[in-house]
Amino acid sequence: MMNMNVLSSSPSHCTCGHWYILHGTCLTCKEKPSLVQNLPFNYLFLGLHLSQEAVSFTKRLTTLILLHRHKKLHLVLDLDHTLVHTVKVSNLSQGEKYLIEGETQPCLKLYQNRIIKVRPFVKDFLEEANNLFNMYVYTKGGLSYAKEIVRMIDPNKTYFGDRVITKRDSPVIKTLDLVLADERGIVIVDDTVHVWPHHNRNLLNITRYNYFKHKDNINNVSKPSYAESKGDESKSSGALANLLKHLKEIHNGFFSCVVQEELDTKDVRLLIKGPFKPHGC
Repeated sequence: MMNMNVLSSSPSHCTCGHWYILHGTCLTCKEKPSLVQNLPFNYLFLGLHLSQEAVSFTKRLTTLILLHRHKKLHLVLDLDHTLVHTVKVSNLSQGEKYLIEGETQPCLKLYQNRIIKVRPFVKDFLEEANNLFNMYVYTKGGLSYAKEIVRMIDPNKTYFGDRVITKRDSPVIKTLDLVLADERGIVIVDDTVHVWPHHNRNLLNITRYNYFKHKDNINNVSKPSYAESKGDESKSSGALANLLKHLKEIHNGFFSCVVQEELDTKDVRLLIKGPFKPHGC
């Protein structure tokens, strides 16, 4: 989580630039400036706004610290059909209703009127990716729904911390404006390309994970869902396992430079060549 004491002591000019504002009050000069030109970062702190200068400064500083001190890039992960599949209980097919009649499996959870299924290999994926990336969740789902899923896959906030961006923060499209890192150091993983209209070059496209029968195919008896057949995507050779291999290649390629100064300008997008769908993903 961002340290508010650090924010209040960030660089300022003779006249305060109102870089960091919390609940309408500038953390540096304690005035109450207009918020018209500022961006909200409620996912970090409710009521937090940053000026354009603060966003640029924080993005660059965060990127350089992660690159030089921790040898990490940034990874932005979608939730639905990427890490999990969710369906309304009322939309379960007849052959899937056994899931709510017996004991709930560890990778399944009932939440309100929905049932959530975690994709195979998620636990291993996050554990290994955490060594290479500073990770965000970015979903078009609602806040309470997203936090429930994150509690399932990251109960101790080991991987994402409070970096969970939802429909509340970004109601129309997905944008890296809300990710506090330079775009040159960010990799996006999403099953849907068009929700990132301005950041395709950062995007790795992953196959949609469908555990339950799709609502449009609810009456299609020719092809059972994973849930109906009591099977699942392969853990060892499925999309996430293959994605992890590709992310390791990107990370190795980025940090293969001999001269440290190259890290100040190197662009991961030249390695991604997005939107790109890695083999086996």
